[in-house]
Amino acid sequence: MNRTAKLLKTRRSIPDVPDEPTGDLEDDDGLRPALTEVYRGANPVVDIVAIHGVNGDAIKTFTTADGKHFWLGDTDMLPRDVKNSRILTYSYPARVATILGSTSSDRILQHAHTLVAELVADRELDSAVDRPIIFVCHSLGGIIVKRALVYSASRTGHKIEHLRSIYVSTYGILFLGTPHQGSDKANLARFAQRMVQVFVPSKLVDTGSALLDALQTGSEVLQEVNDNFTPLMKEFRIYFFWEQEKTNLGVTWDYVVTESSAAPILDNTDRAGLRSDHGNLCKFASRNSPGYRLIASTMVRFLRDAPSVIAQRWNQDRAMLMSKRKNEAEELYHRTHVFTGTLTHSFGRWILSVSVQGSTYDFSHVVKVDLEINDKV
Repeated sequence: MNRTAKLLKTRRSIPDVPDEPTGDLEDDDGLRPALTEVYRGANPVVDIVAIHGVNGDAIKTFTTADGKHFWLGDTDMLPRDVKNSRILTYSYPARVATILGSTSSDRILQHAHTLVAELVADRELDSAVDRPIIFVCHSLGGIIVKRALVYSASRTGHKIEHLRSIYVSTYGILFLGTPHQGSDKANLARFAQRMVQVFVPSKLVDTGSALLDALQTGSEVLQEVNDNFTPLMKEFRIYFFWEQEKTNLGVTWDYVVTESSAAPILDNTDRAGLRSDHGNLCKFASRNSPGYRLIASTMVRFLRDAPSVIAQRWNQDRAMLMSKRKNEAEELYHRTHVFTGTLTHSFGRWILSVSVQGSTYDFSHVVKVDLEINDKV
């Protein structure tokens, strides 16, 4: 049994999730570890983390339909090109209604919090807190990653700054068919409807269903995530990929995510089309498969440049946090101490007497300091 088959068999004896899901099936929540290490080089200098999208699976999303080729873990595929890396996949419950429905704001945030927590724990146990990270995101997996990075970047408090390590360590992100819609909420709603057409049987949903009503709210949440992520983009190397083949939506063929949505034209970002439909953007049968060399070469470049850039970023971030702690300590001191002073003149000199009274949890004290100021008047 090859490595791909073994990974696919890590599931319990439950009905298989089809490689191209057509029903509102839930991922193996609780059946597969959140993070699965599929490759480890001898001396990894970068963590590559792959995130699936709606109704996806941590292994099958990146495996060809025949189950034979898992390009993230097969030794003759990506591991051959990025030997000194560690490659992981992330698993989370990803039903359409869960991710895009009326509770999508809470659910996306929950997934983001969990992704950050799982990565922090995994990297701490691996003694690799400051190892650079490259994310590979399919479809709405990119939304989870963006929300996770926004959350991680905001963790500057003394007791939670360990959660900030994911933001500081992230060097590059490859977005494969992730919707980056700009401000057009109507387009977001259309995207949500396409996701239903692809992943939910037509007999279970129609254009007037409650699910589609909920997806309108979900589309607004996606826009909010995109808006919050925009200020952080300058910190990362980003490559946008879009689908060049249409997907069968039942009554028509269309792009699930349009080029303009998947690959906005922005300064200091790369973009390219891949000759596949939405579901196959992240599946490669061989090194000669359309798009593989483009993605692999991007990984090689990111891996080469990431260590020095991230090391410098960590130095800058530690200095920033140290300055922040100093300012917090000074502010706390001034908040909890009362300063009083008297200025007296004696024998041609001004004498400043300063009393500092501090009260904290269980003590108070008075310090008196005499400062001499020469009388120049």
